[in-house]
Amino acid sequence: MIRINTDQAPAAIGPYAQGYISGSMVYTSGQIPADPATGDIVGDDIVTQAHRACQNVGTVLRAGGTDYEHVVKTTCFLADMGDFAAFNQVYAAYFTGAPARSCVAVKTLPRGVLCEIEAVAER
Repeated sequence: MIRINTDQAPAAIGPYAQGYISGSMVYTSGQIPADPATGDIVGDDIVTQAHRACQNVGTVLRAGGTDYEHVVKTTCFLADMGDFAAFNQVYAAYFTGAPARSCVAVKTLPRGVLCEIEAVAER
């Protein structure tokens, strides 16, 4: 097992890794819409935040030797299911291979963000 650690994605804000490579698979931790350089949350609307969260997932995937096209499963967390349609439009632009997915609304997300995304991909 190899730990993924890149300064091109937001640093973990707790006792966890950005992701792991295990065999031929890459597992990312949930990525929130934080700017990797500053740690600040980007935007206050679902579209802006979804773009940044997707970009952060992509950065961790690349650091693990893979990309969006090799994602087999995502789990998406929304603070408000009313954002589902707008989130889907952004998500579809990145995850063009239509991986398996779960998308749930949760009571709150870290740092009050509107979305968080984790992914599992083949290398």
